[in-house]
Amino acid sequence: MNKIIKIASLMVIFFAVLSMPGYAQRVYEFSIKDEIGPGAWYVAKNAYAKAKESKADYLLMELNTFGGAVNFADSIRSMLLNADMKTVVYINNNAASAGALISLATDHIFMHSGASLGAATVVDGSGEVLPEKYQSYMRGLMRATAEAKGRNARMAEAFVDPSISVPSLKEDGKLLTLTASESVKAGLADAEVKSTAQIYEKLGVADPQITVHQTTMIDRLIAFLINPLVSGLLIMGIIGGIYVEMQTPGLGFAGVVAVVCGGLFFAPLYLQGLADHWEIAIFVVGVILMALEVFVIPGFGVAGIAGIICMLCGLAFSMVANDFLDFQLSKPGLLMEAFLVVLGAMVLSVVLMVIFGKNLLRSPAFRKLVLADEQLAEGGYTSSVPKLSLINQVGVASTVLRPSGKIEIEGGWYEAVAMDGFIDLGERVVVVKHENYTLFVRKYVAPAE
Repeated sequence: MNKIIKIASLMVIFFAVLSMPGYAQRVYEFSIKDEIGPGAWYVAKNAYAKAKESKADYLLMELNTFGGAVNFADSIRSMLLNADMKTVVYINNNAASAGALISLATDHIFMHSGASLGAATVVDGSGEVLPEKYQSYMRGLMRATAEAKGRNARMAEAFVDPSISVPSLKEDGKLLTLTASESVKAGLADAEVKSTAQIYEKLGVADPQITVHQTTMIDRLIAFLINPLVSGLLIMGIIGGIYVEMQTPGLGFAGVVAVVCGGLFFAPLYLQGLADHWEIAIFVVGVILMALEVFVIPGFGVAGIAGIICMLCGLAFSMVANDFLDFQLSKPGLLMEAFLVVLGAMVLSVVLMVIFGKNLLRSPAFRKLVLADEQLAEGGYTSSVPKLSLINQVGVASTVLRPSGKIEIEGGWYEAVAMDGFIDLGERVVVVKHENYTLFVRKYVAPAE
């Protein structure tokens, strides 16, 4: 009987040991080896979602970055601070600037031999140090992150502020950057390792069930499209296409370009959770108002201005996380930056269309994309034929010009755009200029006798 009790006790202890942490624990691994930006945030967010779905015990991020955008780094930081599982970063080989902020947000920091951590001063795209308000914000982020994980907040702040003295690790007036061994001695890193296998040994995970995050072609495409530079180019395509479409009534290719660029701009932002239905709706309303202003309402007034504002807001709001105008801004001036990107792209696209639009429309490559006009002058209709001789000729409005329509000159019909807004059917007009295959006309005023 005693033997049976002993065997039963040993079996209970054996199964209890097997169920303890360190046995068959689930680990989800992913990597960030590029600049911290929308692509890195997209990968990190998807990896975390899949780690939660698989009920992982550990989320391990292999990090090698020289930094990037603070707003996306802060998004990753917030996700790690609020994670439902233990978070681990394996710095292999760099965690500079925004990478340092992300590293401090994890529960465990392990560094490859020869890796470095630190140098987190906020700079602009050209490497110039930004004003104090940005540095103050970054210092606060570093302190708060270090404190949340029980690390030395003053040392974390020294990554940003060169005035903070850390005698044993840096000279006064220099930013703090630590090697792997220095990070371990300073208590910021857990250990210096050479592989993830050593990390699991030090964590006491003897039999990890590892799942490695896989990025698909769609993931890479979305990460590419949400890059701010690519977004700016897409905005130029949207505005440029709309501008050409309104300048050349009946031309469909420019409209297709605008629609395609609009889809490529909004779709990845919508999938990422930035763009919402109402933001896309605001942009569409803006396009409709602009179309009404150009083709229906004489002159340029409230509808046109409201259309521009709606388009600007729809595009800018889509680039910033918000809950119906409740903006979750992760750094000062983020919303203003979005507006500047959109406004700059809009202005640049219009300027380029004004300068190069005429040559573009007349280029052989562009003409191949447009259906050739088969209507002949013998049939009483003339369209898209350069007629410099028509300048200063007087004709009659064959349709209402709002501002575009058709006019008749000596039995021939021509596409025309009114330069003074609205011209009614049957009114006499005079040709002022010929541009982009379209005649521009004004109401004819008979000379005084």
